[in-house]
Amino acid sequence: MGYRDELDTPCLIVHEPILRRNVEEMAAFARQQGVALRPHFKTHKTAEIARMQREAGAIGFTCAKLGEAEALADAGVADDVLLAYQIVGEQKLRRLLALMDRITVTVAVDGVDGAAALSAACRDAGKTLDVRLEINTGLDRAGVLPGEPALALAREVVQMPGLRLTGIMTHEGHVARARNADELAEIAQRAGTAMVETAALLRANGIPVDTVSVGSTPASWYTPTVSGITEMRPGTYVFNDNSAFRFGRVGVDGCALRVLATVISRPAPDQAVIDAGSKTLAMDPPQGRAGHGYIVEYPDATIARLSEEHGVVLLPPGLEGLQVGERVEIIPNHVCPVVNLQDELCLVRDGAVVDRWPVVARGKVR
Repeated sequence: MGYRDELDTPCLIVHEPILRRNVEEMAAFARQQGVALRPHFKTHKTAEIARMQREAGAIGFTCAKLGEAEALADAGVADDVLLAYQIVGEQKLRRLLALMDRITVTVAVDGVDGAAALSAACRDAGKTLDVRLEINTGLDRAGVLPGEPALALAREVVQMPGLRLTGIMTHEGHVARARNADELAEIAQRAGTAMVETAALLRANGIPVDTVSVGSTPASWYTPTVSGITEMRPGTYVFNDNSAFRFGRVGVDGCALRVLATVISRPAPDQAVIDAGSKTLAMDPPQGRAGHGYIVEYPDATIARLSEEHGVVLLPPGLEGLQVGERVEIIPNHVCPVVNLQDELCLVRDGAVVDRWPVVARGKVR
């Protein structure tokens, strides 16, 4: 009996050979470029994959939230974590100080108020926290603008007791807005240049910048090629997802994680219903192709709408299949929230289930 018959659905399956190839390919690229690899844990939230990344050469990990970093520490996988997120509030400051007793932690800052709160907490605790300035290179989310605004903030931060400014970081996620691969490369390299120039400006004003860090899987093949980048932080590359298809570098055979789902109804000749809805596939909109995921066996079918537990699939004229009871594999639009909705990953190889890995940081969003 193969994994499609053995597993109950909906569930997450990970094709081990693809996963290992993805991990090793990115590690080799980082070595080739001479940059440190600090993968983002938020994509897989799984101790076993983190170990695989460490064995391939990762120097540490990136986390969004304290809960993810605590899960890594609990699993005994990581001793060096960058929290690429602003730590704000008394509860989180207490947790951060406790985590600093267990592992090496670096925290992102992008404003005086947040940095001052970190400074006061570390000063009172007699600790020194490494921080990095988060730079907004175009995503227009968090971050201080490159150039003079970054220099002004750096001058404030380096004077704060309990903090040690070690570098700058950005998430060039805005490359996903590109219309094609050439435009993506241009946007990514522009972000990398802004980072390197900002680092040079800080250094010219007596502020040491040891690390110039970038982080985005779609941009990961371009931004680290800019001379002066020292670290890369891709996340989704371990699995890849539907959003990567339109740039041409990743196809179906590069997508390690799929949602295994069952057809539960055929209410009309042009319609099927699967047992994977928004509580399985998440609600991220499509990028580059229609629908809420890519059905591997039926690429011309479209998952047109989701309710909580149902996915409605529209079939083009003449398409046969998708019969009641049939199992299909779906590549999600955005893999990160999909993993966060499940308790485990089912590892498959040669048509069989070979392991089940708990998602140890599932729901760790605080």
